[in-house]
Amino acid sequence: MTTLETSTTGAVVGAAGPRRSWRVVWIYGVLTAIALVVLVGFARPGVARFGLATGSDFVQLPEVVLPGLATGIVVALVAIACTVAAVLLRRRDRHQPLWLPVVFAVALVVGLLTWATTGAGQSVPLPGLLGGSLALAVPLIFGALGGVISERVGVVNVAIEGQLLAGAFTGAVVASLTRSLIVGLVAAMVAGMLVSFVLAAFAIKYLVDQVIVGVVLNVLVLGLTNFLYTLVLVPASATLNSPPQFSPIAIPVLSAIPVLGPVLFRQTVIVYLMYLGVVAVTIGLFRTKWGLRLRAVGEHPQAADTVGISVGGTRFWNVSLAGAIAGLGGAYLTLASVPSFTRDVTSGAGFIALAAVIFGQWNPVKATLAALLFGFASNLQNVLGIVGSPVPPDFLLMLPYVVTIFAVAGLVGQVRGPAAAGRPYIKG
Repeated sequence: MTTLETSTTGAVVGAAGPRRSWRVVWIYGVLTAIALVVLVGFARPGVARFGLATGSDFVQLPEVVLPGLATGIVVALVAIACTVAAVLLRRRDRHQPLWLPVVFAVALVVGLLTWATTGAGQSVPLPGLLGGSLALAVPLIFGALGGVISERVGVVNVAIEGQLLAGAFTGAVVASLTRSLIVGLVAAMVAGMLVSFVLAAFAIKYLVDQVIVGVVLNVLVLGLTNFLYTLVLVPASATLNSPPQFSPIAIPVLSAIPVLGPVLFRQTVIVYLMYLGVVAVTIGLFRTKWGLRLRAVGEHPQAADTVGISVGGTRFWNVSLAGAIAGLGGAYLTLASVPSFTRDVTSGAGFIALAAVIFGQWNPVKATLAALLFGFASNLQNVLGIVGSPVPPDFLLMLPYVVTIFAVAGLVGQVRGPAAAGRPYIKG
């Protein structure tokens, strides 16, 4: 395909290339200014303590004690250095490396944790904080993976929320009836795929606006599951809404690694499937013929059609695959996280997953990191409340949404989606 070229990151982009803006630099500058004011200007006397070990760790690490003011100064200096680096890269019109926003985000997280827990009544259990963050991020990651696949092939997937919700409902009911977790997982994937079928049919076959179809599907699935929950599940909860639960499986040796071992390797089967999913989607998109065809259809469907690729068929089946992956995220909510289906159990997770897709620049790995950041922000409010942080609870409640706003505003620079995403293709 002579009209297409592959970028150094493996993504198919137009010959003109993406335009870089100063927006990312402004975001860095604003966050750095906030860090200076909050972490240094409003630093409290005392120290913050972080527990690094659990009772079953092979090596018991001691607590880490960080002075509040000194840590705030160091974090502010790191943030300033990252901001200067972002300015220099923008002036030279160079691509921003992944490590720069990662270092920036990690520094701010450490500073925020230290500032929020200075003078708290007890130490922060770091493995518990990270483990809870991963648990909250799992449905977001599945939804983001589905969103990346769908939008890379040219269909804007606003219906991630509906796919997660359909997967959660169907997985709970089928697993309750069959007492089989595997059957429940498969049913959840089918439910997510069915929602995607509707999205694909209207968006690809009948050329209906993809955003409108996605919003309508979200409302439809929400209303339908709430109706069935009240009419069917509540009266027969013991039969239809009491699914078995996946138990954590500890991987020998790896699960005994301090800090990260309990977080990553004492998880349920669905979480291990998520690990495999991130790797498989990343390799598939950028290292296989399937991924090349998918990205070509999402970037330049006319050129793809010229070389014999079925644009409609490629879009339809990949949108369906995206729905099946999102359905797995819904199954996690009712088969691993909570013991039953409840009203609106997703609580807007699909929209946060969509934000993670944008934040992650339509890249599976970056979208996964974005979902983990959102999960961390959501879990932070719970942990800080438990350890007795003096930070006002209202601030903690708004934290996940503040992170989402800054993320979508362009924290990691280029925010350019697939060129043909959202545009119906008419052959000829």
